Amino acid sequence: MKKIVIDGNKELTGTINICGAKNSAVALIPAAILCDEEVKIYNVPNISDRDALLNILEHLNCKTELIDDYLRINLEGLENKLIPEDLSNKLRASYYFMGALLSKYKFVEMYFPGGCNIGARPINLHLKGFEMLGAKVTIDGNKYTISADELKGARIYLDIASVGATVNLMLAAVKAKGITIISNAAREPEITNVATFLNNMGAKITGVGTSEIKIEGVEYLHKAIIDVIPDRIEAGTYAIIGAALGRDLVINNVIEEHLEALLSKLKDMGVSIKSEKGKLIINKAKNLKPINIKTLVFPGFPTDLGQPITTLLTQAQGMSLFEETIYENRFGHIKYLNKMGANINANTASSTAIVMGPTKLKGCDVVATDLRAGAAMVIAGLIAEGTTRIDEIKHILRGYENIIEKLQSVGANIRIEEI
Repeated sequence: MKKIVIDGNKELTGTINICGAKNSAVALIPAAILCDEEVKIYNVPNISDRDALLNILEHLNCKTELIDDYLRINLEGLENKLIPEDLSNKLRASYYFMGALLSKYKFVEMYFPGGCNIGARPINLHLKGFEMLGAKVTIDGNKYTISADELKGARIYLDIASVGATVNLMLAAVKAKGITIISNAAREPEITNVATFLNNMGAKITGVGTSEIKIEGVEYLHKAIIDVIPDRIEAGTYAIIGAALGRDLVINNVIEEHLEALLSKLKDMGVSIKSEKGKLIINKAKNLKPINIKTLVFPGFPTDLGQPITTLLTQAQGMSLFEETIYENRFGHIKYLNKMGANINANTASSTAIVMGPTKLKGCDVVATDLRAGAAMVIAGLIAEGTTRIDEIKHILRGYENIIEKLQSVGANIRIEEI
């Protein structure tokens, strides 16, 4: 069994280069199958979610070439066939094949996707939208069959500004006849990245980045190239680490506008952050101030950084309040933080947590219950005195490219051991 082992309380200095965004890449790769020729994707992160999606492409008879962060996908041999459970359940984002295959073939058959256990995360918004475009949805246990004689543009209102639903319905509508309007659409930068990719192929999508997206259906999508945007969640995670342990820690390849909500909160805590073109320079604050945080859809504070920043709040001078509004099961990391010496009182019914600090964290055996909880555990291990061993590290490796090597390069005593 592999574990991440950290000997903590080390000052971190140097440069960490941010890779392509996980949440973009996992949508761009399924979106590629809408192309009728060939696509090239650059700055693809080296994470296990990427590999899981490539396995699905291989199953669908796509030809792929992966060299470092460059991915070429040839769609000439693409076959539309059942995506089995052992492929779909490796990651949540496999559901993007629903929208893409439905758009291209008017038929898709696959099993319910997997991913982190951070809440129910139903796909009813996706399915309702597919039906409004003219599709019929049949559910048999965990197997979904979605078909249509013809997809027609429609006005779709999302009850929640869901990233997944916004992307999936955008994919489904690209080749539908007529015009589709998605109202109350999510506005995350990753959605803009996907829309740019589709428009590069010849799609007609406007309004992305606002709450109303317009898609005019087209019949053919030609070859295209796209760069995956920098990963704002990876950058945010390392910025939080810099706030706890950094000495002129440089976070390179960032889009600062994507991080405004986090950076504003870190500055409120007293963290020194200097920004230069495409990079942040962060120094540890001597006396971190307590703050209140409420996760919201973009441009609010991102839910994916809620668990990592909770670890930082344990080092603040006083009481902080954290509230999660997106997913109901984002507190899997708290019992392990408390095991390490934190003083956190969580109310799962209201999805709130009161964090009293500062507390001295001590290394011990902990578990990564999901991807971002795993990031929280890594941060805790880096802060703590003594040795921390993290189990279930597959969750962490799903979303953080070369996290061990990147942290080692700036002075962390961190490694993977077979235990």
